[in-house]
Amino acid sequence: MPLRCQQSPVLAGSATLAVLGALVLYLAEPSGYGKYSESLTSSSIRLPARAAWFLQELPSFAVSAGILVRQPRSFFSLPATVLLGLFCTHYFHRTFVYSFLTRGRPFPIVLLFRGFVFCMGNGLLQGYYLIYCAEYPAEWYTDLRFTLGVFLFILGMGINIHSDYILRRLRKPGEVTYRIPQGGLFTYVSGANFLGEIIEWSGYALASWSLPALAFAFFSLCFLGLRALHHHRFYLKVFEDYPKSRKALIPFIF
Repeated sequence: MPLRCQQSPVLAGSATLAVLGALVLYLAEPSGYGKYSESLTSSSIRLPARAAWFLQELPSFAVSAGILVRQPRSFFSLPATVLLGLFCTHYFHRTFVYSFLTRGRPFPIVLLFRGFVFCMGNGLLQGYYLIYCAEYPAEWYTDLRFTLGVFLFILGMGINIHSDYILRRLRKPGEVTYRIPQGGLFTYVSGANFLGEIIEWSGYALASWSLPALAFAFFSLCFLGLRALHHHRFYLKVFEDYPKSRKALIPFIF
């Protein structure tokens, strides 16, 4: 028996994402991984960064990809399948490429668990809504919201991947020394990698024109934007020669 759309879980999930984003801004504390992991107790159990990132990101890909392949229509038959395919593409990269290239610090397992639960819930929310609830007209592929949104998604993903590449090249394997990132959008902002992902999910929200996608884009803006701000303050504190014209997240503005 095929699944049918139930709006209540969709609304609840979207509201949860929005509330989580608001709480991130209210608490104004960076998530305790990477350079902020020292804020956690030294007794926290930790995993190597590569294993932790793989396990954390895997549910978003596995759940959404599972929903995508189980639906009976061909991939390009409906805009919803293409949109979910974009979501899966991002998390395929995060799970099977980024996680094996990262050179981050050991990851607190308590944060891994939180991220795992979040990714599983968000993957289920986005996939369930697009396949079982979303209804798009046949001409949605030519709608400005879809075309512009897909463009922004691809642009943001490109910025994110390129910025991560710049960050990885700052260190040799095993190093934990911090250096000033240079090149790409790092010329203008401290959180170029975060800006890329915010653009990406803003494009996804525009292309899908849905409440779950909008809630996820809002959460990403709150979570990653705050992290970019803390990175910016960290760089200014640690490096006396840090470029004073560089902003935290938005070039020339913020």
